[in-house]
Amino acid sequence: MKRGPQRSLNPEAVLDAALELMDAGGLTMRALAARVGLTPGALYTYFPDRAAIVVALADRLLGEADVGLLEDGDREPHERITAFALNLRQVLMRHPAAMPSILGAAFSGPVAARVGESLLIALPDPRASYTVMVYVLGAVALEAAELDAAGPVPPEDERIAARRAAFTVDPALFPRTHAAADAIAAYISTEQFRWGLERLLSSL
Repeated sequence: MKRGPQRSLNPEAVLDAALELMDAGGLTMRALAARVGLTPGALYTYFPDRAAIVVALADRLLGEADVGLLEDGDREPHERITAFALNLRQVLMRHPAAMPSILGAAFSGPVAARVGESLLIALPDPRASYTVMVYVLGAVALEAAELDAAGPVPPEDERIAARRAAFTVDPALFPRTHAAADAIAAYISTEQFRWGLERLLSSL
C-alpha cells in the first residue's frame, strides 16, 4: 500500500509544542513527534536533535523580550541594560521548568547575536558585557530552580512569604544568618535583582 504524503508543519509549530513539553518537564524527540503528529524520523527534517530545538527555543525566548529597550538611544547605557534585563527576566520566568535546558543552551541564534551586539554598544568591554549576562541568567536560574515545574508561577510576594516561613536556622549557631532572614527570603525579588544589577553595572 502506498503511503500518503508526509505531513508538513511550520517549524514554529514544532517549537510551540517543544516549549509546552519543556514547561511540563518532559521534552524528548519521541514525545515531541507524537505531540505534533509526526514520526520521530520526520521530526529530524525540522531539527537534527534535541539540542538544536533547545538552541532555537533559547533564541525565540530572547526574542520575546523587548530588545528595543537595549537599543534605546535616548537612555543612558546602564538604564538600557537594566530595562532589558528586567524584561528578559520576566519573559524567562514564565517558563521555570524550561530554564535548566534553556540556560544550558548555546545562545547562538540571530536574536542572541543582536542582543550581544546591542549589549556591546551599551557596554563596550566584552568582559563586562559577559559578566552582566552571567549575572542576569544566573539569577534567573536560581530563581527558577525553586519553583514547582508542574504549576503556574505564584506571585512574587507569595513566594517571598513562603521562603520566609520555611526559613529556620539556629540563631545561636548562625546569628548573622538569623538576623538576615528577611533579606534572604527576598533574594528572589525584583528589588534584589535590580539592586545587584545596578551595583554590578556601576562597578563596570
